[in-house]
Amino acid sequence: MFAAAWFKFSLPDFQYAFLSILLEGVPFLLGGAILSGLLEEFLPQSLMTRLLPRNPRVAVLVSGLLGVIFPVCECGIVPVVRRLMRKGLPVSCGITYMLAAPIVNPLVILSTLAAFRGQGAWEMTLLRFSVGLSVAVVVGWVCSYFSPFSILRAGLLSPQGLDHEHPHNEGRTTLDRLQNIVGVSSRDFLDVSVYFVIGAAAASLFSTAVNQEIILPLASNPPLAIASLMGLASILSVCSTTDAFIAATLTTFPMAAKLAFLVFGPMLDFKLLFLYGSAFSKRFILTLAIGLFLLIGLICWRLAELDLAW
Repeated sequence: MFAAAWFKFSLPDFQYAFLSILLEGVPFLLGGAILSGLLEEFLPQSLMTRLLPRNPRVAVLVSGLLGVIFPVCECGIVPVVRRLMRKGLPVSCGITYMLAAPIVNPLVILSTLAAFRGQGAWEMTLLRFSVGLSVAVVVGWVCSYFSPFSILRAGLLSPQGLDHEHPHNEGRTTLDRLQNIVGVSSRDFLDVSVYFVIGAAAASLFSTAVNQEIILPLASNPPLAIASLMGLASILSVCSTTDAFIAATLTTFPMAAKLAFLVFGPMLDFKLLFLYGSAFSKRFILTLAIGLFLLIGLICWRLAELDLAW
């Protein structure tokens, strides 16, 4: 009886949720794959190492801010980061950019301001930006102490997996360049889309079959509220450009819990959990998931304790 109360599968609801995530995420995934093809064709392999500061810690910090200049949604960030790391971007910098870009994205900043109008919009937007960037930078600094081969999926940086320069670009026609862009984009899109579809299906099943009312009694307890909304963000797998509008409707939850929803979701929801499998080892993904949950949860709990005029 208890199981029936909190779990009830509905095929039409599942289909609707599944198609909604696909239609929302596939354009960004395709955009990321196209950007990946453009990077392969036009980005010199040595440029990334030349642009970043030599100090590894400063380089990680700069990588976290790249999302302001090169905004990519979390749905399309993985193929872009894979391509950049193959082009020479340090793994720690790639991970920082991957985690921060969906939050420091200018469109996400504007959507957060609009969604929380009348609910401390500027405070929430600034906190989302600063907490998201800080968490991404801390994770990047930690990753800089580990070997890339303990973080990345086997073969990602092998000689067969590495991309090479086109030494005679002057002899290649526009059609040759276009064919290379299309070929690389297609391979990356097909490679990553498998994980996206699996993640979208898992998110749809949880969001439609699990009774969401079971989390409402948790709203009065800050630690439980924060943890439950981070779990909800993972389950819903909403794009970071629109998730603020959902968070703003959760009026029974404290603002610190909503902040956790807005920071944790773009970094690690169900679809990302599977998308990360195309670039990173299973052990790293598990460690990343636990680390992000604890770090974001503790920061938001501390903010709730400070009661920043919320």
